[in-house]
Amino acid sequence: MQGAKNITFIGSGAISTAMGNVLAQKEKYNIYLLSIEKEVIDSVNKAHVNVKYFPNIRLHPALRATADLNILSNSDIIFLGIPSSVTIDYLTDNKKYINKNAVIVNLAKGFGKNHQTIPQNINKLMDNPVVSMKGPSFAREIIDGMPTAFTIASKKDKYFDLFKEIFGYTNIYLDFTNDLIGTELASILKNIYAIIVGIVDAHFNSPNLRSLILTNAINEMKYIIYRFGGKEDTMFRYCGFGDFSLTALNDMSRNRTLGLLIGKGFFTDTISEKVTLEGKIAVNVFINEILKKYFIKAKNLMMYELYRVFNEENYDMANFVNNILKKG
Repeated sequence: MQGAKNITFIGSGAISTAMGNVLAQKEKYNIYLLSIEKEVIDSVNKAHVNVKYFPNIRLHPALRATADLNILSNSDIIFLGIPSSVTIDYLTDNKKYINKNAVIVNLAKGFGKNHQTIPQNINKLMDNPVVSMKGPSFAREIIDGMPTAFTIASKKDKYFDLFKEIFGYTNIYLDFTNDLIGTELASILKNIYAIIVGIVDAHFNSPNLRSLILTNAINEMKYIIYRFGGKEDTMFRYCGFGDFSLTALNDMSRNRTLGLLIGKGFFTDTISEKVTLEGKIAVNVFINEILKKYFIKAKNLMMYELYRVFNEENYDMANFVNNILKKG
């Protein structure tokens, strides 16, 4: 795979456009955005902007967009830049187009089918090597050239050199792990705990309390990752503490914003339906799975209190902070 030249991003949203533009600037690879949005395809190819996601940012001319699924058959690396909720259905429907030797890179942060991670689902669907790429990465910062970090997770070390090469001399910085399951779980869990931090910050503007909750959240995530078969030290990589701190402490984060809305009493089901809120979905999945596993006492977790918020009609939000402080 050394020197792979054909790289396709499935999806033409913010993260695909930003990362594709970074690689296009190297003028070394053929970079494509595979899109179903004709307006975006035309704007990328003709005006070198993504009219929907980055209308005011000039894209490198080497970044091209297409609707032709046949591009997948010639791709050496395929990045999955579509929502986790549709990723496996997309791959199932279009499996016949995908180069059997292509490295599949999951960028989506969420569960696949049957409460399993997306790489677990992909491994059942096809024989392609699967890599997880997760980190503290707002797309706007990436496309603006700000240094941005990701964890590359692969069961086989041989793919690490591939990513060192393609992202070398860019604003993308990498660390590496063989803990594929832990990397995926960290990227899902951070959304849950970002909501919790948002609720806490809505109730109390207290640096002391925030640091207390952040510490407990990291320990709880580390524990859950371990119990689900991952490695505890994954929490201290870019995909763990890095991504969690970005999501929990920055108001650009959807899940932190959800927590702030809940804490201030402004959250409604209408808001939930209009915004992709990975954390709200994930907390129900995790608790339902945890309750099946006798070795984890779900009621001792801060996550369980958030589960109650989403599932108990008359939950007393005034006592949320006191309740999570009793956990452990």
